[in-house]
Order: sequence, then structure tokens, then C-alpha cells
Amino acid sequence: MKAIVGTLIVIGTLLGGYLPHGSFGILIQPLEVVIICGGALGAYIIANPGWVVKAGFSGGLGLAKPSPYTQELHMELLGLMFRLFNKARREGLMSIEADVEDPHSSELFNSAPLVAADHHAIDFICDYLRLMISGASNPYQLEDLMILELDIHHHEALMPSEAVGKVSEGLPAFGIVAAVLGIIVTMTYLDAGPMEIAHHMSVALVGTFLGILVAYGFVAPISADLANRANAGSAFYSVIKTCLMANLNGYAPQVAVEFGRKAIPGAIRPSFKEVDEYLQTQK
Repeated sequence: MKAIVGTLIVIGTLLGGYLPHGSFGILIQPLEVVIICGGALGAYIIANPGWVVKAGFSGGLGLAKPSPYTQELHMELLGLMFRLFNKARREGLMSIEADVEDPHSSELFNSAPLVAADHHAIDFICDYLRLMISGASNPYQLEDLMILELDIHHHEALMPSEAVGKVSEGLPAFGIVAAVLGIIVTMTYLDAGPMEIAHHMSVALVGTFLGILVAYGFVAPISADLANRANAGSAFYSVIKTCLMANLNGYAPQVAVEFGRKAIPGAIRPSFKEVDEYLQTQK
């Protein structure tokens, strides 16, 4: 909804300020759009790996959906970590081996459907629990490994945003290219009347207008929102890391979960009481 409302405001305010004094028809220039957007698309494809190109498109189209990193998701995560730690504490680490080896068939993991839907998060949790079960108990080594993995994950998560941001930086230049081509076309009409020349000059200037509008009105905001979602995803993984490290350092399950709660971004962080009441239902 936020993306839709923002787009409507951009279009509405621009047209509302222009139409009382200008013609809408002159703005409809399909060939200018082909030059500007086609050139930007080609450069985007050339400059980036295939998976980044695909992620940029899918991420941009997904902006109409709300962010998946909600308070509900984080509450489910805390509940899942609590149940895993509680079972391991009561019955030993080996008791969760079956859950870790096949999380999709695990009652523990399936009780948190929002978390289970994120296979990267499930892999992250299971990989480190598997290491703990295998005897890797040095908290410093495991924390260094988690930091390394999360740094790589964050870098890769930001790549689509950075790629789309480069497109927004290049679009005004493609608008100038379209305008220059329009002026070249205008030069062939110098023997025509003043109105004909003025029309072709207007068409040329529309290229500059479209390049700047698409760059700063649409593509740059998409890049920024992709970055926000990547940062929210990294914060989610940081919560997982914090819970795992607290458990590895010997804290009780409820205390380890409280460490994780503190790592949740403030805007969606549940209160201590909310988490406590939620965990009471998980025992």
C-alpha cells in the first residue's frame, strides 16, 4: 500500500501542476520511453550477474506487498528458539538432531510457519545447531563464523538494491541521450514553420523530463526500499545469531530468547511482557 500511495502521489502532483498550463498529449512519447528505458535495461543486464538482475525485478515487483519482517514473524522466531533450547536443555542436544536434520518434517519447526517459509533462515538455524550437536562448542569460533556468514549474506542482499540504484543514476543521462537524438531530428525540420520546429523541440525535451522523472520518482525509491528490506532481513538474522550465541554461552532458554528480543529493531520489538506471555503458551 505504501508503494502504491507514493506512486499515485508522484504522478498526481506532477500532472496536477502541469496540466492546467500544458498538454498531456505531448508527454506521450513511446519512442522516447523505448530509448530511455531500453538503454537503462540493457546497461542493467550487462552490468550485473543474472541472479542480481532477476532479484532486482522480483524485488521491485514485490514492493506492493508488505515487508515480511513483522513483529509476528519475530515472535514466532523467539518461540521456535525457546522450544528448541528448552528441548535440548531437558533432553540433551541429541534430542533435537532429528529436527535439525529434517526441519520440514519437524513438529517444532512446523509450529512456526512464518519462519519455516524462509528456507535461508531455517538453514542458518539448523547449520549452527548441527555444529553444536557435532561438538563445536567454542563460542568465539562459532561467533566469528556467524559474523562472516552474515556479512556475506548482507552484502549479497544489498546487491540488487545497489544495482537498481545505479540504474537510477544513469537514467537522467539516457534522458539526455534521448533529448540529443530529438534535437538531431529537429535539425532536419529547420526549413519547416516555427510551430513544427517548436513541436519537435518539445518532444526532445520530453526525453530529459522522462529520464529524470523515472530516475528520481520511481527507480531511486525502489532501490531505497529494496535496501530497507535487505537491512530488515539482516536484522532478522542477527536476532537468530544472538539467540544461538546466548544459548551456547549457557544461558537458560528464556534468557537466551530475551537476548534475541533485545536485538529486534525498536519499531517492531515486542515488550518483555508480551514475549513472556507468548512463551508461556509454548511450554
